[in-house]
Amino acid sequence: MTAVKLEAIVCHEPDESELTHFSDNASKNVVFQLLDQKSSERRWLSERFLRWRRRYLPVDGDNRRDHGSVKQSGPLVSGAAYCVSSCSMIILNKIVLSSYNFNAGISLMLYQNLISCLVVAVLDISGVVSVEKFNWKLIRVWMPVNVIFVGMLVSGMYSLKYINVAMVTILKNATNIITAIGEVYMFRKRQNNKVWAAMFMMIISAISGGITDLTFDAVGYTWQLANCFLTASYSLTLRRVMDKAKQSTKSGSLNEVSMVLLNNLLSLPFGIILVILLGEWRYVISTDVTKDAMFWVVATASGFLGLAISFTSMWFLHQTGPTTYSLVGSLNKVPISLAGLVLFNVPLSLPNLFSILFGLFAGVVFARAKMS
Repeated sequence: MTAVKLEAIVCHEPDESELTHFSDNASKNVVFQLLDQKSSERRWLSERFLRWRRRYLPVDGDNRRDHGSVKQSGPLVSGAAYCVSSCSMIILNKIVLSSYNFNAGISLMLYQNLISCLVVAVLDISGVVSVEKFNWKLIRVWMPVNVIFVGMLVSGMYSLKYINVAMVTILKNATNIITAIGEVYMFRKRQNNKVWAAMFMMIISAISGGITDLTFDAVGYTWQLANCFLTASYSLTLRRVMDKAKQSTKSGSLNEVSMVLLNNLLSLPFGIILVILLGEWRYVISTDVTKDAMFWVVATASGFLGLAISFTSMWFLHQTGPTTYSLVGSLNKVPISLAGLVLFNVPLSLPNLFSILFGLFAGVVFARAKMS
């Protein structure tokens, strides 16, 4: 009995239906557990993704407030960058030419333009910017603009050598007058009475500023007058040449970065010729200031700032528009003038200060009149 019972116990096999029932219940439980686990993981991942998306991709209605704040801060940041680079460029050029007593303005221009070309070339190679491929037809079309561009830079350098920064910014108002007159004769563009009234105010401020300028220098004022004519000629000529230049390219377009590179690249041969003809190369080699490491730091920084003005002005113009750009350009003269008076300890009289402030006010009125 004992053996039979033991054999029965050992040899007994469960029924097939029992196995099936056990197997089905166990597998279902495992499957349900896995599904629950995966669904909870999906919910967790989706919640994490939504939180990340709302934080870093503010394009839908969930985060429109943040997206709007980014749009509103764009013009402010670009405008501030343009103002800082413009002010710094004029101040640094004044430091190089006057504080270091560097008497080679063309050489400084050549160095700055070389830096601009190198930086744009590096950015183009790295894919940060896109530059149009140049050809001889485009170069021939652009050559008159470049000649005026070089003259504008050279005359600006020499005017800063002899005139204080505040008076340079006021005398630059004459550029607006010449440009407005040129628009009437070249483009048949009529100016309203507010524009002519503002120009009359700028003429008065320039004349009174020159008369009351305690540091008056006839050579410097002559250079600045030439700079005003060349700057106005540059802007007027550029308008006519731009469309023709675009037709001379293979793509039929010419972006602002390409124009910056084209101007600076074509100016290098002119700068080299002028440095050789005027004998500046002898001065640069022999002068002690070129042995000062800090001088090269300031000169190099001015070259980077020259390129920064081009980029920030394009950025600001893209963020706002020509009218806001012109108004900010006029307002930008205020900190430049005040900084020039403070940094360089310019001898100043009350009538001259009034002329400077009146000229700054006239520049703002002119910009507002052009906007209307």
